[in-house]
Amino acid sequence: MISKLAAAWTAVFLLIPAASADEPASGTWGDQGDGTYRNPILNADYPDVDVERLGDTYYMISSKQHMSPGMVLLESKDMVNWRTIGHVWDKLSWDPKYDGERMDGYRFGVWAGDLAYHDGCWYCYQIDFTNGLYMSSADEVRGPWTKPHRMLAKTRWTDPAVYWDDHARQAYLVCNFGRGKPGTDAAAAGNEIRLFRMSWDGRELLDEGRVIHRGAGAEAAKIYRIDGRWYVFLAQWFRPDPRRPDHPDADRGDRKQLVLRSQTDSIYGPYEVKVVYERGNGVIRSCSQGALMQAPDGSWWYTHQLIQNIPAPFQGRPQMLQPVEWVDGWPMIGEDADGDGIGEPVLHHVKPIPGFPIAAPPTDDEFDSPRLGPQWEWNHNPRDGRWSLAERPGWLRLKASVPVGPGGFWGASGTISQRIMGTGKGEATARFDLSGMRPGQRAGFVRFGGVYHLLGVHVDDEGTRRLFFDADGRVATGPVVDARTLWIRTTNDGDQAQFAWSTDGRTFGDFGPVFTVKFGKWTGDRLGFFCWNDRAPEGHLDVDRFRYDYDGPKRAVDSP
Repeated sequence: MISKLAAAWTAVFLLIPAASADEPASGTWGDQGDGTYRNPILNADYPDVDVERLGDTYYMISSKQHMSPGMVLLESKDMVNWRTIGHVWDKLSWDPKYDGERMDGYRFGVWAGDLAYHDGCWYCYQIDFTNGLYMSSADEVRGPWTKPHRMLAKTRWTDPAVYWDDHARQAYLVCNFGRGKPGTDAAAAGNEIRLFRMSWDGRELLDEGRVIHRGAGAEAAKIYRIDGRWYVFLAQWFRPDPRRPDHPDADRGDRKQLVLRSQTDSIYGPYEVKVVYERGNGVIRSCSQGALMQAPDGSWWYTHQLIQNIPAPFQGRPQMLQPVEWVDGWPMIGEDADGDGIGEPVLHHVKPIPGFPIAAPPTDDEFDSPRLGPQWEWNHNPRDGRWSLAERPGWLRLKASVPVGPGGFWGASGTISQRIMGTGKGEATARFDLSGMRPGQRAGFVRFGGVYHLLGVHVDDEGTRRLFFDADGRVATGPVVDARTLWIRTTNDGDQAQFAWSTDGRTFGDFGPVFTVKFGKWTGDRLGFFCWNDRAPEGHLDVDRFRYDYDGPKRAVDSP
């Protein structure tokens, strides 16, 4: 039986021109190929970004909690088309709970950070809520980066950002100190935004910090100095939101974008405070927390995430790009659609910098490079020696380990995945060689975020390979798979997804029901491969190729 979901949307891709390496394809979001873009520009799980410009190139970081490597790096020439170039941290090395032998760092790890370039050196800062404030530096943004240096031990602070004042020759770090969750009595005074003096080499804090703002859930502060004034951009909750949209999925609160503007020449203030940006114009998810950028023509732009405050943000937290106009010394982000003096999202706009072609984060992979593509991340740190690109050139080999903790998928260290792209229609297909599988082993294709769904092969005690479907612990067994080669395909239409399988790569049959993909553990839905053995660390799965088509911009040939 041909996959019903695949058949339902195949015609959609027939409407998208076939792309070659020199002819990228546009989609329903991002670069439209006509000098304009549609938001989101990165319709995938790229939360907590910061952007730094060097010369004619913009560099972005984005957090990804317990995924390894940590703190993804992207680059762009026009603020619209972003391409993954690597990560800051090869492994989450500062706590053994992120290792494949423990697998108990879910939701923690790499949180919101800051990327900075000063005096010929790159800096990256982030706070692991359970361990402390860390920084690494590099001569080149692609690395190598220094080992993470802990500037402060375990703390309730989050969201660090730095600024070097060259005139006063003083460096600063700003972050928020949590006082409780928004909407609770403990949050009555709100989070504290604290400003610290920092050593010129960016490695040490020099004082206890000074509070420059308090607000319910106030966080994600960034410091800028523009036209002789200090500006601090930050996000803050408003619960209940007096401007809640009339939509059944709208959260009762809204995290709006605030700006603090100094009244004197001192970075410590006093500051005036103004709400400059909020949800609206058809967008019901909160719009805030991002980075301010300037184009070569002097125009200003702001990239920000959509918050996960709706019932089903299954793709995670995507990035929106907004024009910024300065009105009476205040930034107007987006457009003032309702005339109240507060900006709201622009959904379609002319690109900030014309002339650059469509680019996109890599997705497809032939596994013919000696290095793993930057689109792939492991669920926690992988176990050393339990995977290889060299043992069988042109293939990714995943070697089975015994799951830790409660066992099963969440305790299996051999899971590698990448972000889904968009919220529309998508199809991903992978080709596997099953000949290296051994009794007790389970391996195949996974979709996971808040829940997991697996389609793969289980080898029983007699060595028989059978198809199985696992819906977050509910397992259904399927037919015997005698073939050495297996293709698995997954399709989705919105948050509704399904699996199909084939032994010839041409005719696919469904297996398992249509299921719902979900956001969870601070992660949107992801596509990838799993491999474990419940009995012993025996057997392996070889992956030959991965193809992913979706409804956004893509280049036909992806390369690291």
